[in-house]
Amino acid sequence: MAARKLTGQALAEMARERTGHVFRDIERLERALTHSSARRHAGADYERLEFLGDRVLGLVVAEMLFKAFPGAPEGELAVRLNALVSGATCADVAEEIGLAELIRADSGLKTLSGPSGRSTRADAMEALLAAIYLEGGLEAARPLIERHWGPRSRLAQGAKRDPKTELQEWAHQSAAATPVYSIAGRDGPDHEPVFTVTVSVGTLEPTIGRGRSKREAEQAGAAAMLQREGVWPKPEDPT
Repeated sequence: MAARKLTGQALAEMARERTGHVFRDIERLERALTHSSARRHAGADYERLEFLGDRVLGLVVAEMLFKAFPGAPEGELAVRLNALVSGATCADVAEEIGLAELIRADSGLKTLSGPSGRSTRADAMEALLAAIYLEGGLEAARPLIERHWGPRSRLAQGAKRDPKTELQEWAHQSAAATPVYSIAGRDGPDHEPVFTVTVSVGTLEPTIGRGRSKREAEQAGAAAMLQREGVWPKPEDPT
């Protein structure tokens, strides 16, 4: 069932089933689940709520990590935090709870495979957290975050370092060079851009990264370089 055909109460009930939160402000919930491509139908979209939801998620996860790892230095906590609040993790959680069918968007957008569809689900996930926070504060948002982000925080790969930082240190030590990031292209509409970045280290063959922001594309290119050079295991390899 497409979200735009749901009544407000039906949408609220389906959102409650997925989050455990009883939504009182139906208009805000609808806004939290409306992509900019459908703004002309709904009158508003989730971008402002996404901004707030990102901060709500970051604060709760930071507090969760601070308590869970009392002996961890600030650097390790920061790496874990960055991984947990990333767009990739938010998209994974959105897919776990079946959020895609509730998002209001132009036909086909939310079902696209690849980075565009995942970024839409990630953004809506953050906006939904903001809607919950505005109704009940951090204590209302905390159960959902702890339920889905808590288990991830305890995974070993949660402490994997930021790829740009890792690549810079490896490049200095192994090649006496500094990574260079160059924008190679920008595709897609203004509301769903996909950036392409090339990453060069000395005389090594460059790698390519793609993402919905320049930073995300740079991270992807750095990770590709680390994997190709054997610094990090490839995704299909056992860790």
